[in-house]
Amino acid sequence: MSKLWGGRFTKETNKLVEEQTASISFDQKLANEDIQGSIAHVNMLATTGIITEDEGATITKGLKAVQNKLENGELTFSVEHEDIHMNIEKFLIDEIGPVGGKLHTGRSRNDQVATDMHLYLKNHTEDIIELVKGTQKAILNQASEHIDTILPGYTHLQRAQPISFSHHILTYFWMLQRDKERLQDSLKRVSGSPLGAGALAGTTFPLDRKQVADELGFDYVYPNSIDAVSDRDFILEFMSAASIMMMHISRLAEEMVIWSSQEFQFIELDDSFCTGSSIMPQKKNPDVPELLRAKTGRVYGNLMGLLTVLKGLPLAYNKDMQEDKEGMFDTVETLEGSLMMLAPMIDTMMVKVDNMKQAVSEDYSNATDIADYLVTKGMPFRQSHEVIGKIVLYGIDNNKYLLDLTMEEYKSFSELFEDDIYRVLAPEEVVANRRSYGGTSQSQVKEQLKLAKGLM
Repeated sequence: MSKLWGGRFTKETNKLVEEQTASISFDQKLANEDIQGSIAHVNMLATTGIITEDEGATITKGLKAVQNKLENGELTFSVEHEDIHMNIEKFLIDEIGPVGGKLHTGRSRNDQVATDMHLYLKNHTEDIIELVKGTQKAILNQASEHIDTILPGYTHLQRAQPISFSHHILTYFWMLQRDKERLQDSLKRVSGSPLGAGALAGTTFPLDRKQVADELGFDYVYPNSIDAVSDRDFILEFMSAASIMMMHISRLAEEMVIWSSQEFQFIELDDSFCTGSSIMPQKKNPDVPELLRAKTGRVYGNLMGLLTVLKGLPLAYNKDMQEDKEGMFDTVETLEGSLMMLAPMIDTMMVKVDNMKQAVSEDYSNATDIADYLVTKGMPFRQSHEVIGKIVLYGIDNNKYLLDLTMEEYKSFSELFEDDIYRVLAPEEVVANRRSYGGTSQSQVKEQLKLAKGLM
């Protein structure tokens, strides 16, 4: 069969050019969306009288037959037919004859491919939002069980202040909540219908673009036909949101790697999310969180790749824009796969409560509370800060922690110290006293959990 666009040409396409410019090897992922969009388009053509009702019914029946073959794995896509649109049209014509050629009336591959990608991204964004919710639920499960579990909080990867483990892991709930909200907001841009924009200037046929948009579940129709076919900012916005989410996932994955190390031993990952060594039988490697860290880079790369493709393009459609799909597909699949692994890995993660408690009892992370203690006794904070610095230095030099110092030793630094300092410095008390809104005290964490659960 000759090219569907071949009437203008006197020579066949160079085979190398055909192979390099064809996109069917990857845009076949849009097959379902292409058929869905085509059915909506042909329904509109029949409703508006551009084609007859019988022709519309025949084409629709043919498209559904092609859909059935697609689902049964009976279709073989061909590079000769370049892309998913031409392949589907070829299957349709083979199914119902020349009347299948009327399907393309009033549309171009330019608005067709844009519609397919809007549909694809709309469906997958909604799926990803549900996966994010699943990961948030796993975080809430762990947080609910460990309100009273205390571990060292860190800044600069140095022990800073004791905190509730629940408070720490809920940080990732709120990061994912913002990620989810970004995706939900991006659906406003994804849910626009380009179909009917034609190649760039619209069409002479009396199309009802709103009918098509309604049938496909879009919220609005692009008001400018050039914009409809020539921009991919809706993909860039999704990739941007995906990159931010993968950054958050990578940070959590990094902490899982650190916490599960022999040096920390704060958690143990379930065996089903780890692997062993081919030479060292004692090893239990946190491969899954390591992979999540790495996959963040490919998502960033996809975003930068598409930004670079689009940055210098004149209006309207250009062949460069064929490079928009592989990165989008890869980002969707990477993000979906990452979230599918992350939720059960969090759910099955064992928190080593005793190790965390021991760690927080063998450091100087309660030093700030001595400063606050002295302030309540009337000492200016700057002066108390200096006093505590000297006490910590003394403890380090004498191999003692703050709870190990005698009252005589405390009195040597300030007469304001009383026996109640030992209660103030207990890790449980340090955490419980952080009652400011959003703090790590058990009472505030419970309020935070209540708020978080209300968002699910």
